[in-house]
Amino acid sequence: MNIRSYLILMTALILMLSACSEKVPTDLAQTAFIPQPASVTATGEAFEINNSNIVYVQEGVEGLQTVADYLTGELNRITGYTLTTQTVNSVPSKGIYLSVSPNSDLKAEGYELNIGKKLVTVQGTDLAGTFYGIQTLLQALPVKAVAGEPLYVATGVVRDFPEYGYRGMMLDVARHFFSVDDVKRVIDLCAYYKINTLHLHLSDDQGWRIEIKSWPKLTEIGGSTQVGGGKGGFYTQEQYKEIVQYAVDRQIIIVPEIDMPGHTNAALASYPELNPDGKARELYTGIEVGFSTLATNMDITYQFVEDVIRELAAITPGPYFHIGGDESHVTKHDDYVYFINRIQPLVTKYGKKIVGWDEIANADLEEDVTVQFWSNVKNTSMGLEKGAKVLVSPGARTYMDMKYDSTTVLGLKWAGFIEVDHAYTWSPDTVVPGLQKEQILGIEAPLWSETLEKIEDIEFMVFPRLPGYAEIGWTANDLRNWDEYKLRLAKHGKRFEDYNINFYRSPLVPWEK
Repeated sequence: MNIRSYLILMTALILMLSACSEKVPTDLAQTAFIPQPASVTATGEAFEINNSNIVYVQEGVEGLQTVADYLTGELNRITGYTLTTQTVNSVPSKGIYLSVSPNSDLKAEGYELNIGKKLVTVQGTDLAGTFYGIQTLLQALPVKAVAGEPLYVATGVVRDFPEYGYRGMMLDVARHFFSVDDVKRVIDLCAYYKINTLHLHLSDDQGWRIEIKSWPKLTEIGGSTQVGGGKGGFYTQEQYKEIVQYAVDRQIIIVPEIDMPGHTNAALASYPELNPDGKARELYTGIEVGFSTLATNMDITYQFVEDVIRELAAITPGPYFHIGGDESHVTKHDDYVYFINRIQPLVTKYGKKIVGWDEIANADLEEDVTVQFWSNVKNTSMGLEKGAKVLVSPGARTYMDMKYDSTTVLGLKWAGFIEVDHAYTWSPDTVVPGLQKEQILGIEAPLWSETLEKIEDIEFMVFPRLPGYAEIGWTANDLRNWDEYKLRLAKHGKRFEDYNINFYRSPLVPWEK
């Protein structure tokens, strides 16, 4: 080989190696994590994911195999590989190892993700922590593998834990009904961003969406329509349990809400005896609020309420039951207070903690009640004085059914427009004067469905706002900054596309092409 040929060959090799090295990530700190972790330390190398990798599972940890199956499912979807799992009683020398071990340095739901050149370990302080460490690992990967090319993840250590223990989304399935598969889709999207609670608004004036076997006409009649007059629908108790289990497998608890004493026209249309005059109300398909109420002075009302709570609590493993309590405008104040006081013991009787919209603070609250702040600061402050915790959901910041701007076709605007920056640039401990961090249960972003009819509508109003709410609930205030966050969010546009999310491309975010 002459010198000229040798030089050409060496130049080609150098260019090839350079091109390859550019594709291998080595700085974990440059990863666009959402939510932002508590700490990320890069170690400058890369772990290769290939078809020979095995996901090892610590022996003897209940539920950990389900978490491992979730990880292999996601890795196989991204890579096209067929990775498998294996239970072990000691730490392996290579591959991916999942474990659970209490760690006094990390809070509940915390984890340490250690990515080495040969071995990746995900150790949670509990099962949820390991699951969230997996989500962080998945975000460190490229969105999609290129067939025939190796897949790498930068090495380093992530130590992480949440600020708040309740990080939720609410889905209104009463105004418009959404199928079991639609709800599962929402659960998957929540899980990607470490949301751990899905609040289901199961009843309202327009529809009753959960089977109550002792009161079957609630779904037969009350579940038969929706806003605009469509066919409506409901979940059987078996379908509801299927939703609950799907959520549990993704470390999400379901919080059922039966709104009362107002927002009850669907129930009043189903059973004449729930009305003082003994006459069933007409089904309602509009979007006005505040015109219906249960009869607070009739014994049958409380038998009805107890039956509903009893049946729903029995199929809901999570700790909370939401009693609604908002916008009961035609219920006299004293009657409203009497009703809330009387139903609270029914919730605790069946082993659940009470959550209600901020209006319930007008009643005499029992111990361990949570007031959900959505509108009225005075009500919320009253709840704090009575010893309640606060679930933070300010309408003007967190209501995902609010339009992004004046051109948004879907949604409403009574609480104002909520662009992506407005959804992100606030803190839970500043929305109510005097509210202390230790008094906050967490944050929840509600989605009301007056204008939403299909899953694509849900996705458009939820994304890209939900990742920001997830970060507010997970990440310390001093680690959050809009100018930096929007750059990380921009990189998630490709992930949204890979997940087939119908998202709003906010002009405030410099989305990557």
